[in-house]
Amino acid sequence: MNRAEIIQAAAQIFREKGYHGASMQDIADAVGLQKASLYHHVTGKQEILVEILDQALDRLIADLEPIADSKMPADERLRQAVRLYLLRLTENADLAGVLLLEHRSLEAPLRTEHIARRDRYEALWRKIIRDGIAEGRFASVDEAATTFALLGVQNWSITWFRPGGRFSSAELADLYADLFLEGLRPRTNGVTA
Repeated sequence: MNRAEIIQAAAQIFREKGYHGASMQDIADAVGLQKASLYHHVTGKQEILVEILDQALDRLIADLEPIADSKMPADERLRQAVRLYLLRLTENADLAGVLLLEHRSLEAPLRTEHIARRDRYEALWRKIIRDGIAEGRFASVDEAATTFALLGVQNWSITWFRPGGRFSSAELADLYADLFLEGLRPRTNGVTA
């Protein structure tokens, strides 16, 4: 049994039962360890939660940084960002579910660190929006509100998206990107430019 397997099992349990509903015994049972043996790998649920959240955000930041910093037009970068984000959300629904729903369970000092990391991720989305405005590809919109809308629509997908369902993650990403990009187009006298 290695730490990565423990973290993955814990993510599934946290997603199914919620952080507060899950116990260290649940995690030990899932990985085939005695509860006391589990403590040789981790100190407790907060450590596990922090690792899940950090792992998820680090992966998302590593995905988005090269897109945000790319010289491609902002509308193409936004489409790529949506595709990659939805892929991440759907390829590991347990990790995504914990990231999006359980971060409030962090204790105060850990929550502050998490929020700083999350803000770094959101800043990359804002950069794409800001660049699109500067390039004239997007209407002049509030970067923060637009970023929250983009992420909110995508984040909510974890509650209903099912692999093998009506849409693949790529099809859903294209649908969302088309909606966002159409909504962001500059308008002249109320008409899309």
